[in-house]
Amino acid sequence: MTRFNLKAKLYRKFWTYSRGSICVGLAGGMSIFALLSTQQKDGPSPAKTPAEEKLTFQLEPGFKIQLVAAEPMIQAPVVVTFDEDGRLWVVEMRGFMPTIDGEGEEKPVGRISVLEDKNGDGTMDHSTVFLDGLVMPRAIALVKGGALVAANNSLWLAQDLDGNLKAESKILLDSTYARNGLPEHTDNGLMLNTDNWIYNAKSRLRYRLEDGKWRRDSTEFRGQWGMSHDDEGRLYYNYNWSQLHGDLVPPNYLSRNKNHTPTTGIDHGFTIDRRIYPIRPNPAVNRGYIPGTLDATGRLLEFTAACSPLVLRGGVFPKEYNGNVFVCEPAGNLIKRNVVDKTGFMVSARDPHPGKEFLASTDERFRPVALTTGPDGALYVADMYRGLIQHGAYVTPYLKEQTLTRKLMQPINRGRIWRIVPADWKPTKPRKLSKASSAELVAALSHTEGWQRDMAQRLLVERNDKQSIPLLTDLVLNGANHLARFHALWTLEGLHSTSADLLFILLVDKNPLVSANALRLLEPFAKKDATVRVKLQQIMGQIEENAAPEQVLQMALSAYVLEPEAAQPLLARILTKNITFPLMRDAVMSSLYNREFNFLASLLKSPQWQTSQPEKEIFLEMLTTAVVRKRDAKEMSALLAMLDVDKASFGWQQKTMLTAMSIQGKNRKLKPIRLSSAPTLFARTDWEPLQKTRLQTASALFEWPGHVAQASQVQQSLLNDEQQQQFALGRQHYLTTCAGCHGSDGAGLSRFGPPLVESSWVLGDEKRLALIVLHGMEGPLDVAGKLYDVPDILPVMPSHSTMDDGAIMAILMYIRNEWGNNAGPVSKGIVGKTRHTSQGRVVPWTAKELNQYVSQATEQKAK
Repeated sequence: MTRFNLKAKLYRKFWTYSRGSICVGLAGGMSIFALLSTQQKDGPSPAKTPAEEKLTFQLEPGFKIQLVAAEPMIQAPVVVTFDEDGRLWVVEMRGFMPTIDGEGEEKPVGRISVLEDKNGDGTMDHSTVFLDGLVMPRAIALVKGGALVAANNSLWLAQDLDGNLKAESKILLDSTYARNGLPEHTDNGLMLNTDNWIYNAKSRLRYRLEDGKWRRDSTEFRGQWGMSHDDEGRLYYNYNWSQLHGDLVPPNYLSRNKNHTPTTGIDHGFTIDRRIYPIRPNPAVNRGYIPGTLDATGRLLEFTAACSPLVLRGGVFPKEYNGNVFVCEPAGNLIKRNVVDKTGFMVSARDPHPGKEFLASTDERFRPVALTTGPDGALYVADMYRGLIQHGAYVTPYLKEQTLTRKLMQPINRGRIWRIVPADWKPTKPRKLSKASSAELVAALSHTEGWQRDMAQRLLVERNDKQSIPLLTDLVLNGANHLARFHALWTLEGLHSTSADLLFILLVDKNPLVSANALRLLEPFAKKDATVRVKLQQIMGQIEENAAPEQVLQMALSAYVLEPEAAQPLLARILTKNITFPLMRDAVMSSLYNREFNFLASLLKSPQWQTSQPEKEIFLEMLTTAVVRKRDAKEMSALLAMLDVDKASFGWQQKTMLTAMSIQGKNRKLKPIRLSSAPTLFARTDWEPLQKTRLQTASALFEWPGHVAQASQVQQSLLNDEQQQQFALGRQHYLTTCAGCHGSDGAGLSRFGPPLVESSWVLGDEKRLALIVLHGMEGPLDVAGKLYDVPDILPVMPSHSTMDDGAIMAILMYIRNEWGNNAGPVSKGIVGKTRHTSQGRVVPWTAKELNQYVSQATEQKAK
């Protein structure tokens, strides 16, 4: 026992007061003493041969796993992809963590190898080093004549000039591709999507080859490691702590309105399920010292290293697997399968077999870090096969001790590629698409396997064969398969061969995917040609009433190309019908850039907008905020005039607009708006106390003769300028995420959520509040002396763990300092620390558990 007390003392500063420190008997957790006792029994995990490792796999019934390649042919594989002739390209990060301290990581020992199966038996038997001498290579995209390669924090074009599968030329394309050298947090991915752009994870960049030159463009930030797309071109990615995110709208729509901050649609969490089910203990994980990270048997409870999501698109798997998303968890030695459900424009995912993973291993060195599908439709797994998977920058003393004591550091020069297929599958020799004619490639766009469709599109675009255009046009118009038509349409786009006439035909197509993408591709034509705009607005008006949800969403996104007088009524109809969907509200806002005031004025007069509704309040507040951010003096004067009405006329619309202005008035980073004269409403003395306070705060937005905007006019706040900005951002996130249950004014809504105003749950311990938002909460709950209990009074508050730390922190900053709450700033990094120290929590909290947490946390801190 003395030995355990000593270890507990050594680790105390790393786990302090975590949720796990009180979780014995609460949520399947274990004490630090039981954890250390379990780990004392875990000895070394010797490296296994591929044949021995294969025996350690537990695979979903009906499938088999086969070895495709192994060391010494490959070492430390981190990315795998197939070319048009069925050859497997492997990115080998051979410099990753040579020692426990990462010494020698900067050496140029990384390489890219091309593997071939010469005899057709399904196993790679020949290797060619395409490119070596690389520093920490991490991504590859195959292109005509070579590959884009991410290495040494830069993007390179490596070209095979003579067809021998060896790069004779290496050209620097972008020296600023990545700014962070740490493997877990450096740009990667280089995934070609159906829109002919190459996207990246942990990045705001995308690339495209146009007229022989590589074009760099900015896009929304996405993910951490790995990226995929589904049949309709949605992007999928994840973070080490949240297994599956993605986009509900095409790129670069929601971010174009600089007056509005969208809070949904991009980086949407498809599932809050973080639970994993390893089949062996996982003591050597970075936060294994935190009680609650591991269960009573020492197994990892939730994702800590989620990466490389892959959407399975057809192929040789049974039909029910089509559209499923597989996610790697190398820390837990497993791969999770998610079934994806789509309803209109919304997407969600779920675990079809809770308690058992698609693939898991009892070998601690099985490290699945990347997935891909091949031309055969099989699922391929890159297994880095090593003991230490954590980068040195994040190796804790605990993990270092585990790694060295249990001899996990060596060997480091291993690596395997596995193939997962149905039990009755047999290998076939891949067809060489590089030799296929353009007509054959057009036909391949109708293939049942997504890999084949993607490759055919890429090759057709790269060939730029104009003779394929009539064939593609015919397929778009007359094809029986909507996915083939979708690919053909984007292939034409890649060949710069779409036309307004063709797209107008497709705009009224019965298939929502074809119609929505035709509308998207019509936008550049409408921008340039007034005749096209007129015709487009006529047709959109005709089809809007009976359009599918996907089409309506695209209409909301595309309406910005119409003339304002045409866009406004269309957007108003779409908004009124879909006001309850946060995504649709953001989509409408994206089409209103610098037109927000006129739209606001029209809604105030609309008969449909005279009665109050929480979602209407949210949207009016969004519009008002956008008008303030635009900072147009004429519009702001008119907005103030709208508020200058008698008491009887000062209704929910005016209150909502004033609330938005007062929130922005607290943002002292905003430069004052100069008005020519003093607005009369600020001089009135008949305001109610709350309105008077908000007007005083809003006045800090303006300057006029005799009035200078200054911070002293804002109600005293404990927040500094940076925190005030987070406060304002928190309001936007709150409206989208929280107001539906707690009300836009924090007063709570009957049968939905309790009030946040003067609530000890909000104003009390900030870690406790972070835990509630991260993991959810269920009753009974006492708020200001009132008991909220049964489900029809207090439904379970859902987990918001898919939100990033910054968004949650902004929400906490807001609700602790609004509506008279004045708890002051939230500690920097509190959400991230709390997320880490509550590892393993997969069910909502109860009030009893949280109160116990606060009590024991205080005791722990005192010690």
